[in-house]
Amino acid sequence: MPQKKNKKTVKNSYAMITALMTPQDQNFLGYVFGGAILKLMDQIAYVSAARHSGKYCVTASFDRVDFKEHVHVGELLTLKSCVNFVGKTSMEVGVRIEAEDPKTGKVRHTASGYVTMVAIDKNGKPTTVPQIIPETEDEKRRYREGQIRYKMRKEIR
Repeated sequence: MPQKKNKKTVKNSYAMITALMTPQDQNFLGYVFGGAILKLMDQIAYVSAARHSGKYCVTASFDRVDFKEHVHVGELLTLKSCVNFVGKTSMEVGVRIEAEDPKTGKVRHTASGYVTMVAIDKNGKPTTVPQIIPETEDEKRRYREGQIRYKMRKEIR
C-alpha cells in the first residue's frame, strides 16, 4: 500500500454522469455506437483523474473495455468512475457503465473498462500526482489489481 504522505482517498475521485442515448448516438443496427460510449468513458475518467490530481489530465490509454450488452436509444446511460491505482504521473481510472430503461426502471450492467490518465503541468509535461489511499476492502482489491495492470503496461512499453 502507498505511504500516507501527499495522499487522497478513492472517494475523493468518485464521479458519476447520466446521459440520455438519442438517435444521433445510434449505429446502423439501431444500437448505441461503441464510440459514443467510449467518448463518455473518456470524459468521466478525466473528471476522476482531475479531481484526484488537481491538474489537467490527458488520456494515455484505454485498457480492457468490455461491452457486455447492447445499449438502446432512449435508455439512460450512467457511468461511474474512480481512481483505482496511481503511478508517478499516471492514474488508472475504473469505469462502470449501466443502462436504465426509464419506462421500467430496469438497470443493466452494459460495459466496464479502465482508462489511464496522465496529469500534465502548464507546459504540457507529465507531473506527479498524489498517491491514492484505498480504504474499503473493494478499494484495496481494485488497488492491487490496478497495480498488477500498471506493471504489465510498463513491461509492454
